[in-house]
Amino acid sequence: MTDQPLNRRTLLRRGSALAAAGGLGLHRQLSIAAAASGASPLAPRPGHFPAKAKHLIVFFMTGGLSHLDTFDYKPNLQRDHDKRVNGRKVLASPYSFRPRGESGKLVSNLFEHVGGLVDEICFLHTVHGDSAGHSAATLGMHTGSVTIPLPSLGSWISYGLGTLNTNLPSFVVLAAKEPYNGFQVWDANFLPGYHKGVRVIPGPDPLPDVKSPVTSVPLRDLEARMLHDLNDAHLSSRDGDELLASRMATFETAYGLMREAPEAFDLSRESRPTLDLYGASPNAPASFAAQCLTARRLIERGVRVVELFDVGSNTNWDSHNNIDDHVGLARNVDQPIAALITDLKSRGLLDETLIVGCSEFGRTPWQDLTPRGRGHHSRCFTCFLIGGGTKGGLSYGVSDEYGNAPAENPVHVHDFHATILALMGLDHTKLTYRYSGRDYRLTDVHGNVVKPVFA
Repeated sequence: MTDQPLNRRTLLRRGSALAAAGGLGLHRQLSIAAAASGASPLAPRPGHFPAKAKHLIVFFMTGGLSHLDTFDYKPNLQRDHDKRVNGRKVLASPYSFRPRGESGKLVSNLFEHVGGLVDEICFLHTVHGDSAGHSAATLGMHTGSVTIPLPSLGSWISYGLGTLNTNLPSFVVLAAKEPYNGFQVWDANFLPGYHKGVRVIPGPDPLPDVKSPVTSVPLRDLEARMLHDLNDAHLSSRDGDELLASRMATFETAYGLMREAPEAFDLSRESRPTLDLYGASPNAPASFAAQCLTARRLIERGVRVVELFDVGSNTNWDSHNNIDDHVGLARNVDQPIAALITDLKSRGLLDETLIVGCSEFGRTPWQDLTPRGRGHHSRCFTCFLIGGGTKGGLSYGVSDEYGNAPAENPVHVHDFHATILALMGLDHTKLTYRYSGRDYRLTDVHGNVVKPVFA
């Protein structure tokens, strides 16, 4: 078969992709392969400045993880339990805190495994958002907007940087159950459709129908080449049609998935010590431990962004009636998150992988529906950053004596997003997309990078 004619558009796309491949260090081979494989629109691109991290992993604890019962110890909360302060009854934490690591960070017994790694973790204790409602706050934490759906964080990073392996999606979402707002939290919205997160439902068949019924590899390759040529010829007469280009890119990714996804999601290839580290088993592929191990395997294979949801929009961290609900939820995520940090570090991947842990908001210092419950609290809560050029063992920002509001160094969600983008090599003021007559960006017209958290 003769080579495809090299028209102007193809030449430009391949040229830019090959240029981007030059500065990607450990992933140079993947980058060159991506650039050469049909000049994918997801081929890697350089950021606005040298990146501290090449990959992003996001842990989203749906429902509202309590900062006051995990990572932000408040002795006044314990002292004033059941007393009225500003008209509301204070609720002490039922969990015990103790100093961990060389930094002496106080962490509750809910996170025994993660607590052992506090010297790798940068805590942000004064994050605050614009809504205390689940749907709006979840949307805000993912898209920067609490009113209308806009492109998600993962989609913006895919748009800005492309991916290191075009045979797999640039943005993968591991979600056994849907969070609040469903697909909107990983949607690309007005960005080209191939930047949308690809949801994988953990289980024995996470990606149905990726195994081709065609047994002959040469025949399958021939079919793919013929389809590519037909699609490219169709697109050449409709240059600028983003929807058509997105659909073609989706076909290319689907074909790549057929080749690489079965191996990427096969945990039986992992050693017994690795499985034990996570508490995972090939026989329980739907577990959160399996999801964390899968995240590492996807990062190893060049996926740019992976987001993990531990639970859905029901039976989650929304402990209005009893903060003891946090016990089982924490047990589900504690060991796997700590294992992922340890595993990435042992493989030399933690320095180039930024791990983010967050929730849509925190929980109130006072009692809610019952004397044991806490309500929604968006005024001040804790998120964390690990690896990817961040400063481990740091607690940034100080909440007030009850953990009710920022006392020093407040961090708005826009600042949080600006900081994540900066660590990935992207200037949040320059990462824009023109739509409907105006330039949009993840941080709208706000956001300041929190530079003290940089290593």
